[in-house]
Amino acid sequence: MKTGNKIHTNTKTSKPKAILVGVSMPDTITSDISLEELEGLATTANYDPVATLTQNLAKINPKTFLGSGKVNELRLAVEHHEPEVVIFDEELSPRQNRELEVILKCRVMDRPWVILEIFNDHAQTREAKTQVELARMKYSLPRLTGMWGHLSRQRGGIGMKDVGETQIQLDKRMIRNEIHKLEKKLIQIDKEKKTQRKNRQGTYKVALVGYTNAGKSTLMNYLTGANTLVEDKLFATLDATVRKIKKNFPYPVILSDTVGLIAKLPHDLVASFKSTLDEVRDADLLIHLVDLSHPEYDEQMRTANDLLDEMGVTDIDILLAFNKIDSLPNSEVLDRVLHDHPSSIGISCKTKQGIDSLRQKMVSHYEKNMSSYRLELKHSQSILIQEIRKHALVLKEDYTSNGIILNLRLAAGSKAKLESILKQAIKQN
Repeated sequence: MKTGNKIHTNTKTSKPKAILVGVSMPDTITSDISLEELEGLATTANYDPVATLTQNLAKINPKTFLGSGKVNELRLAVEHHEPEVVIFDEELSPRQNRELEVILKCRVMDRPWVILEIFNDHAQTREAKTQVELARMKYSLPRLTGMWGHLSRQRGGIGMKDVGETQIQLDKRMIRNEIHKLEKKLIQIDKEKKTQRKNRQGTYKVALVGYTNAGKSTLMNYLTGANTLVEDKLFATLDATVRKIKKNFPYPVILSDTVGLIAKLPHDLVASFKSTLDEVRDADLLIHLVDLSHPEYDEQMRTANDLLDEMGVTDIDILLAFNKIDSLPNSEVLDRVLHDHPSSIGISCKTKQGIDSLRQKMVSHYEKNMSSYRLELKHSQSILIQEIRKHALVLKEDYTSNGIILNLRLAAGSKAKLESILKQAIKQN
């Protein structure tokens, strides 16, 4: 499919057809890459994009978003292609959504709603399903009149079963009641997650972050032996995965693979994913993975950084890792970004190039944040040393007539775990 007003027709597909619409404005330029990303989102959401229209706008039309001439052109394209949906690359107001559906006589969606559809399809755990459903309901509430067709397309959403059959009975009060129930459910889930995170205190925690499809799941699988789904599509994985790094690392490490970030991510979705994003906020180190082979990698990197700022992640160390260097035509791009970001690293999750250097940078970060600690044990407590090694780096062991003196290096949070081990040993004696 070509970007622009030229129409490409595909009559062999059984998927719902979609026309994509993008705009370029003085302050927010929509590039061909952005529309290609929208095409990827539409395809992931199981639509078949058959045409793309674009318009340069000096200002947004408050009624129809586009200018009247382009709306008429879009109406003619809809009559020609008979798509099930028209998808805009920007967020539409409830009024714009309604007006366009009246004019075009077909369903109209915006980019945030497509992302919510994808998240709904890919959510697997109770937590993710609840988070996505809450975001969908909050987004649909002001758009209630025109959204039932969208909601009925979904299967088995929490609180939204058989939406197509009950759309007349469902009203804003019911939606608000469901939102209240889902918020209460998420509060309980958040408490459970906090307990899980508390049990991991004293363990070095690393979280993988970055733009969707940057290679986080591939890196996660290699470092931990996990079997996270790896697929060349947007949001192939949604639920956060937490695993231990099992080999080639001298310290206990918990690695989290978090949901991919993307431009124009719905605000309600960011807010709903509080407990998932707490995996990021609770980390000792973030590895920001960037797809260096992407033509707009720098824009994707900025988008990810802006979203991390929105999440409140401002005081956590970040290691920048430029992935997919095996796909670069030459080394000039890599040399330039490494020069611009001196503490960054170039890797390939596919060929494993640079992975050992990445692992060493993780070790160096761990050791940099360790503190010295002196511990005295009785000879009868020597059995504890093996357990202590799981939570501290033992630099030296001195056996004297009075006991054992250990010179240790502790990571942040390990002291409390160490003291807990000693208290438990005293109780048993």
